[in-house]
Amino acid sequence: MRVITLANQKGGCGKTTTAVNLAAYLTLKGKTVLLVDLDPQGSSTTHLGMDKNTITKTMNDVMLGRHNFSDIILHTEIQGLDIAPANNDLGEAEMVLTKQAFREQILRTKLANLDSYDYTVIDTPPSLGNLTMNAIIASDTIIVPIQTQFFAVEGLAQLTDLLDVIAGMGYKPKRRYLLTMHNRTRVISKRIAESVRELFGEDVFKVVIPDTVKLVEAPSYGKPICLHAPQSPGARSYEELSKEVIL
Repeated sequence: MRVITLANQKGGCGKTTTAVNLAAYLTLKGKTVLLVDLDPQGSSTTHLGMDKNTITKTMNDVMLGRHNFSDIILHTEIQGLDIAPANNDLGEAEMVLTKQAFREQILRTKLANLDSYDYTVIDTPPSLGNLTMNAIIASDTIIVPIQTQFFAVEGLAQLTDLLDVIAGMGYKPKRRYLLTMHNRTRVISKRIAESVRELFGEDVFKVVIPDTVKLVEAPSYGKPICLHAPQSPGARSYEELSKEVIL
């Protein structure tokens, strides 16, 4: 099983949008996928049309050892795509784990017991705390969404430093970068995209995710873009991303 984490401490960069839609398109490519919502905001859970406030067993229970993944996993509208949901309760785990020994390896250990999925895609909170560290250590690949807007690359050094620290612990997931929320009519978008490609080279995905209304409105319908607007530019871009990930 390949484990992919979406991480960036900057909010509003398309992290959840990418987690949900990448997971959906990997499933449409014939893969079995578990989407792990590791963000206390529960945005991935909501994006897939679920009422996070009525779910009684969540990732908080998994991280605190109250339940196993098998106890909380829910099926989605797309056959082959399951989700381990989250809601505000997950904030408890973020705090409790601070005092727990080997806290950074909990998720890795839990995922090791899963063998029924081809991919696990993890959505993380916009912070570099215990939950995000768990996700990174559990992963084969880290995808960092970078919006092609002013200030987008600020703060990347902090994430890079954390990845370097984790690499020193012996965990070295592959680092990939994804340009998101791109408006090709804006000069600043073009400049940011060029700067990111100069900085990270071949580690930047070829596909660029456009800034489109359909991607923005899809969560309000509780659907990934492949179900909400399958012919839209946003849908085509995430399909291309899934192809690059599978390669």
